[in-house]
Amino acid sequence: MSPSNQSETLQATLRRAAQGDDAAWRELVETYTARVFGLIRAQCGNEDLAQEITQSTFCTVVVKIGQYTEVGKFESWLFRIAMNRLRDEMRRRKRQANPVRDDTLAGLAVAGGGANQAGVADSDELQALRAAMARLSEADLRVIQLRHYGELSFAQIAQVLGQPLGTVLARQHRALKKLRQLLGPDEAES
Repeated sequence: MSPSNQSETLQATLRRAAQGDDAAWRELVETYTARVFGLIRAQCGNEDLAQEITQSTFCTVVVKIGQYTEVGKFESWLFRIAMNRLRDEMRRRKRQANPVRDDTLAGLAVAGGGANQAGVADSDELQALRAAMARLSEADLRVIQLRHYGELSFAQIAQVLGQPLGTVLARQHRALKKLRQLLGPDEAES
């Protein structure tokens, strides 16, 4: 399907959703949920919180869809809502944070066992990539996550972050270069 046909189809779907068409809502949710969830999970590292934020994002879309006019920026709008919801929730949690005892954290670390959500031990390469990504600046990491988890174009990332396209492209380039350096020649080529 050509980009103009995709845009027309999305426009029609958004219009039907705004009018309360359940099938249109289901189509929007099915199309975008995995990407919103993946981005939020990558940002916060908490699957339950990511599910909560994803649901909250779509609740906001339900409320505001009647005011939204499709001009080719729906994904940017959707991801900006998701990022704002996460930011607000993290601020709220920071204000209400309760100290956790060290033995509780140790118990969680043992229970987690370095396994991913499928219960399979993470590969050395994946662990190395996660460690390298943790060393990126927050701004560079956010661009990487929006690009690779959110599957947004660079123009959409620029819109979500409210930054010039050149800045986003430079951050992506700098982040990937740093990851290659941190991973070394063996991991970067595999």
